[in-house]
Amino acid sequence: MKKLFAEFFGTFWLVFGGCGSAIFAAGIPDLGIGFAGVALAFGLTVLTMAYAVGHISGGHFNPAVSFGLWAGGRFSAKDLIPYIIAQCIGAIAAAGTLYTIASGKAGFVIDNTKAGAFASNGFGAFSPDGYSLQSAFIAEFVLTLFFLLVILGATDKFANGRFAGIAIGLALTLIHLISIPITNTSVNPARSLSQAIFTGGEPLSQVWLFWVAPILGAIVAGFIYKNLLQNHDEA
Repeated sequence: MKKLFAEFFGTFWLVFGGCGSAIFAAGIPDLGIGFAGVALAFGLTVLTMAYAVGHISGGHFNPAVSFGLWAGGRFSAKDLIPYIIAQCIGAIAAAGTLYTIASGKAGFVIDNTKAGAFASNGFGAFSPDGYSLQSAFIAEFVLTLFFLLVILGATDKFANGRFAGIAIGLALTLIHLISIPITNTSVNPARSLSQAIFTGGEPLSQVWLFWVAPILGAIVAGFIYKNLLQNHDEA
């Protein structure tokens, strides 16, 4: 249970910090943090929780990461469903907290006809810069693949594990710097689901892509690392 609580709190912090920065801080005139600030916020959430609870649960905070670590031989299949449930509950709880805070401002409403509403992900008309379903799928697949390669490499027994959290957090920052204009950046199915639930409408109907593409990218990365990159003297 400690592992599941760690995944709950880690995913809560990721969604609260990352999506919260997009909702509250990104667009304030003159003082807003913009895309770069949101990208950094997502990276910082993973970095901080990797050191806070990563030693308890492995610090996945993301169903795609759990699948990728399973494919790479680093995680048991029997733990996949419990981890994913804990991650999704944490993400939804964070989104609910963000919604409650945002509702405290007069005139607050989620306009689910606009791209990026309530930090939701999307493609086509719901992509921040109008990218197609195909573009969104490729971006989410490739970026999650490389995210898992970083995670698997940085946490390899032959790597310097003390710096793994920094490498992983910076990788997530880079991913957001690349892809916020494309999909508003997911690479994390739980994060996408939580915001889509509160947004509703078309963003909720598009959330399937932000499960399928990241999970497929993560699984491919796991097989690539295990079979092409990993030093098999580890076994």
